[in-house]
Amino acid sequence: MGKYKINSVSDNGVFVVTESFIKLCKIFKILKNKRGKIIHVIGAPGTGKSANIYAALEELGLKVYDVKSPIENADISADEVFKGVYKEINEDLGARSKDEVYESLSKYDALLFADRFHDSHLMGNDTVGFSVWTAQAGLKPTKFYLMCIHEYFNERNAFKNINIILQTAWRFYFRGKKYDVFSDLGIMSKAVVALMRTFFDVVVISYSPQETFEIVKSHVNTDDQLIESYIQKYGSKPRLICQSLEKDE
Repeated sequence: MGKYKINSVSDNGVFVVTESFIKLCKIFKILKNKRGKIIHVIGAPGTGKSANIYAALEELGLKVYDVKSPIENADISADEVFKGVYKEINEDLGARSKDEVYESLSKYDALLFADRFHDSHLMGNDTVGFSVWTAQAGLKPTKFYLMCIHEYFNERNAFKNINIILQTAWRFYFRGKKYDVFSDLGIMSKAVVALMRTFFDVVVISYSPQETFEIVKSHVNTDDQLIESYIQKYGSKPRLICQSLEKDE
């Protein structure tokens, strides 16, 4: 999985510009001169949300604080995760108080929650990614989210000076198959995304079949008809297609 998964700007050796990327850059561009924005980047698994995020950050020269996962094991409580995130940021920034933490973060163009937070377990780190914790923690993540909302409103004056970029997914399993609420449920997914847009800036990473073909072709040297057959099978999910093509070699 890791070969085609982008976890930082330096990983983005090959990147194909798409309509979704252009829209993302348009939204990100305002972060240089505005504060207090919350941007959700969503998309089906395998579409390359992180690749688009890091490519856009590099293209625009944005300075972000890329939050890392502090989770040592999947059994810890929501309180421990919340305190761990704060402690990780606090120690990394060398802040002496909560006010100094928020003051330091305001100097960045954005606070980023992406793969280094969600999927740290795929990067050879000794921490558990937030995605693993949420998959195994039952109802604990609900409490964590409520704690984050409480912190946001409690410190809303500080957050007026901080932009936040969230690589966002809402996954669940049904009959052994993984689904994403934002992309796999048809009209319901569209309704959820529309509701999100009333509160936040939302960018959906998705591709046309031609864009998908060009992305896969840029990574895998194989027969064009084979790529097209995999697009028919998996849809416009370049990472999943690349991984499957590699396995079949």
